[in-house]
Amino acid sequence: QVQLVESGGGLVQAGGSLKLTCTASTIFTIRDMGWYRQAPGKQRALVASISSGDSTNYADAVKGRFTVSRDNAKNTVYLQMNSLKVEDTAVYYCHAHIATYDYWGQGTQVTVSS
Repeated sequence: QVQLVESGGGLVQAGGSLKLTCTASTIFTIRDMGWYRQAPGKQRALVASISSGDSTNYADAVKGRFTVSRDNAKNTVYLQMNSLKVEDTAVYYCHAHIATYDYWGQGTQVTVSS
């Protein structure tokens, strides 16, 4: 059973920063890892992803402000979020693609106040 445990969400003022962390409990090689978010009334959408070879992909809305990274030895993915905007408010979900399966964390709330 693979579990993804997230931490680092919270309340921050616009212009501030937060760092999300997600650790996967697995003995298998993790291919892609990343972060999705879901705002109220909207569908879950990709924020950023990173491959096992450190290739990254970002949503246009966060390019230049967010940075995704990973530590393969720790099965951990990070999301550094800078210059946060009110519209970044959402539940952020960690994602990992392992073998042929997709796994999700429980979600962590990020709230950006004006």
